[in-house]
Amino acid sequence: MIISSHLPPRFGGPASAAEGMAKAKELLAVMKATGAAKLLAGSESSIPSRRSWKPGPATAAIVHEAMRAGRDDPLVYAAGAGLTELALAWLAEPRIGRRLKLVWIGGGEHAGTGYPPPGPDEAEFNVSIDPIAAQIIFNESDIDIWQVPRDAYRQILFTSAEMQDLATSGPLGRFLQGQLDGMASKLAKIPGFSAMPATEVHILGDSPLVTLTALLTPVQPDPSSSRYILKPTPHLLADGRYRENPNGRPMRVYTSIDASLTIRDMVSKFRARRKIP
Repeated sequence: MIISSHLPPRFGGPASAAEGMAKAKELLAVMKATGAAKLLAGSESSIPSRRSWKPGPATAAIVHEAMRAGRDDPLVYAAGAGLTELALAWLAEPRIGRRLKLVWIGGGEHAGTGYPPPGPDEAEFNVSIDPIAAQIIFNESDIDIWQVPRDAYRQILFTSAEMQDLATSGPLGRFLQGQLDGMASKLAKIPGFSAMPATEVHILGDSPLVTLTALLTPVQPDPSSSRYILKPTPHLLADGRYRENPNGRPMRVYTSIDASLTIRDMVSKFRARRKIP
């Protein structure tokens, strides 16, 4: 199941979640995997307030998957955007908390493990999509969290030269190159957003979702080549900062992602797609 997330208003229009679902459908078509996953467009706006919420388009589907009878392992919820849909599902049925593991690309740096990037002091992007949803997951739910904060996901770098080479591997490589090449021009049209400086790398920051869920050791399954710390889940503030909470449930905060493994796997899989008729 693939659920699209809305974007903050200045980055996406009133139907950004629907546009995300259409993009996922387009990608599956390029992969010749149409119909391989159920596609759902998520909510088109963030949760307005803690006391004002209603189930979203994906709420029932998430609850159903988490609560399916006979599930031995927790449902892995891999999130590379905002947490609106997961928060709405937990609010609708809190029992899913112990049946879920959230692997989340998002959140700012934790004290002692990383430094924020240069530039304005602002909330990390995926937190900013829906701060209230992120607060619900961190501060109220009992969901097991594996977090890849900004300092960790920014480690997944892929050079422009590597991208040009990968684009020769087939339709999937060309599709990715087209998406990355168009990013700068799209961002330049956003009011108040600084133009992207010239650089020779792309940040493939959502790729750790694959590293941490699929590239596991066959014995005692775990993403053993990436590094994390265990800490009590802190209290997440409205501005995206953390307040330490010694009594919080344990969470993983990843400090280092095995970028080499991640990129090698991606490139090999892209090249293998050439053989699919």
